[in-house]
Amino acid sequence: MHLSVRTLLALPELQAADPELLAGAEGLDAPVRWVHVSEQAGASVLLQGGEFVLSTGQAFDGGTPLDADAVAAHLRGFREAGAAGIAFEILGDRPATAALLRGVAGAAGLPVILLRRRIRFVGVTETVHRMIVADQVRQLEASRRVHEAFTALSVENAGAGEIVAAAAGLAGRPVLFESPDGTVLHAGEGAGALAADWASRRAGAATADTLTAPVVGAGQDWGRLAAPGTPPDDAAAAMVLQRAAQALAIHHMAERDQREVARQAEAVLVNELRQPGTLTEKQALDRAAAMGLVAGVAYVPVVLALDAGRGGPLEAQRRGRLVMDALARVVSAARASALVARLHSDQVGLLLALPARQLEDPLLARVCAGLARTDLDASGGSGQAGGAGRAGEGPGGGPWWTVGVGRTQASLLDTALGLDEAGHVAQGAASLPAAERARRPYHRSADVRLRGLLAVLREDPRVRAFAESELAGLAPAELGLLERFLAAGGNKAALARGELVSRPALYARLDRLERRLGVPLDDAESRASLHVAVLVSRLGSHPGAQPGAR
Repeated sequence: MHLSVRTLLALPELQAADPELLAGAEGLDAPVRWVHVSEQAGASVLLQGGEFVLSTGQAFDGGTPLDADAVAAHLRGFREAGAAGIAFEILGDRPATAALLRGVAGAAGLPVILLRRRIRFVGVTETVHRMIVADQVRQLEASRRVHEAFTALSVENAGAGEIVAAAAGLAGRPVLFESPDGTVLHAGEGAGALAADWASRRAGAATADTLTAPVVGAGQDWGRLAAPGTPPDDAAAAMVLQRAAQALAIHHMAERDQREVARQAEAVLVNELRQPGTLTEKQALDRAAAMGLVAGVAYVPVVLALDAGRGGPLEAQRRGRLVMDALARVVSAARASALVARLHSDQVGLLLALPARQLEDPLLARVCAGLARTDLDASGGSGQAGGAGRAGEGPGGGPWWTVGVGRTQASLLDTALGLDEAGHVAQGAASLPAAERARRPYHRSADVRLRGLLAVLREDPRVRAFAESELAGLAPAELGLLERFLAAGGNKAALARGELVSRPALYARLDRLERRLGVPLDDAESRASLHVAVLVSRLGSHPGAQPGAR
């Protein structure tokens, strides 16, 4: 119960004193924390705030004539100390004191009450203190009930919808759970109509009367709980929402832990499938079925080569986890079945089951389209669809991933072995110019050709030594010029048009480049060797590397 100055004035113990409100009607709803009896001048220094003060005003009668400035300073001290209100018992035999109080009460800035009949102050304090203690006991009991309710839901591993429904029931108000981008994920009883137009309400000023509680934990933001139409100072509802938000955070963290355990199990299985002779086909299918893979007539290996990006190993691990979460959701939304596993720090593998061979391309297109609609950064890692980024776009507009697809096989074991091929295709495709890479949602071996072969061979020390020898001493700008020259097929006139420079200036730059390389640029074999070296160099840099600055 909210105990206020207005509540106190309605008590029989104070009504018996024939109270008269002299000033401060706007403060009658101020909360009262305690009742304090004081007769000393300057006693306001003893207050902590929220007290309702009872006094006989004897301190006012100490001087003749009565000092109005001293009385005003006395009232001002109580206001500055945070008193909720003050009541003076001044009977009819002290008319001058009552008149003086009436004269200065208007400037006090808090409710000032004149008690015109004698009452027992101890009776008022006993009654009010009993009410305060009883209210505290009720709050503790309500807190216990709320705590037990949400603890039970957490122990029972209740879903987010059940937690939101419990919050609405305990708060006695509509409650919504929204994602970080404002999408309503769950609505408690009575909140259906609010959820339907929540986007427009949330964008307007109507949310000023909405109590909210963030759902956060372990560095993750899962959204917030909102109780529309509930003022932010509603302590009881705030307690329910805060406890519900904690339960939702625990639920999401437990759900994440369960996903991590399942993900580790899938990674172990995929690794075993890639080791020839470890499992039979039947054992592989049985193990995969136990993890939820629905058997298909054929299987296709898919690999996402992740952008190396910035931020070190921890950031790479976070990005990989987000991509794997997104993949699992997209595959489920496409009504498909797959095993998903982290192959390397920069690769995520997918063994996708095909219900029919003719559905391979449509299914791959649906999965890639679903990934393209997933804006990982805007959703704070929740992977909500509908982001504005381009397909696979990551932080700063760079690519999150490039998709490589291997050969379809009837055997799950053979498909797992094909993940290496798909990985090489993805690595090769990642080095393609951005415009060329964006033309296809996924790439096969025929799309990357020489790049695909070099992706397989690039870790060979002899290949790397060859590339370093061919390009030794080139600055980034020179390497970029060489790459653009080779892309133009050695056609200097076409390159000049693309460079937007005069032919003499370009020819001079190419002459300097030729002298630096020590080989003739008009020789076909020299250009072929340099082209291979440039491709190897680009494959060793981050995905989507572009030619150097002009």
